[in-house]
Amino acid sequence: MSQATLHVLQTCPFSWKVRGLVEHLGLDVAEVQVNAMRTKKELSFTNGWNKVPVFTDEDGAVVVDSTPIMAYIDEKYNDSALTKSSGEERYDSMLAHVDEAWKRATIPILYGSLGAALSTTRRVSKLEKFGFVSRRLYAWAGFPIMWGIIARKRVKKDGRTPKKLWHDLLTEYTESFDGKPFFGGQQPNLVDFAAFGYMRSISPFKQFKHLEEHEEGMKWYNLMVQQLK
Repeated sequence: MSQATLHVLQTCPFSWKVRGLVEHLGLDVAEVQVNAMRTKKELSFTNGWNKVPVFTDEDGAVVVDSTPIMAYIDEKYNDSALTKSSGEERYDSMLAHVDEAWKRATIPILYGSLGAALSTTRRVSKLEKFGFVSRRLYAWAGFPIMWGIIARKRVKKDGRTPKKLWHDLLTEYTESFDGKPFFGGQQPNLVDFAAFGYMRSISPFKQFKHLEEHEEGMKWYNLMVQQLK
């Protein structure tokens, strides 16, 4: 058997979701950073998926899409301890909500203003694996696209500032704990690790300071950090 691998992009929120679970379980997984401009070629073994993350276990089984990967890892290496509530309305609805609403909130917080977009693209260009030319092209040409075409449209459609959107999401999420430290109760479940991944993906950027102002959200976030090995 060979070592399990996880193909990622360093700033991808979906990659962060799986990485957090791998860290929590202390798994021996080789992380492979994909060239952001060559995902189709470097992920050709997925037969057309072309997105990160991609998990390949020790036996060569390839699993794609972050939430299914997390469920697969939990089943294979953790006796499904984090997904035992799967099938229950509370669990299923919140996981679906996190995967939709939190996913859509990451672009506005990182690219919601021209200044934020420039700062983010420059940071991404340093963290991701680019070629010499593509790195500079992304850093200086990417921000007007991310801000002007994608982020601004989402912010306008939602009607809230990116900070207010995230604070609302964190308030809604932490209020669902019923007085317990995690959505999963006394211990986190897969929903917590999914939400944590989205939030953690913002931590390398200066906009994370806006999330740090949410007291209950950061209390939960810091508890999640303690779950990592």
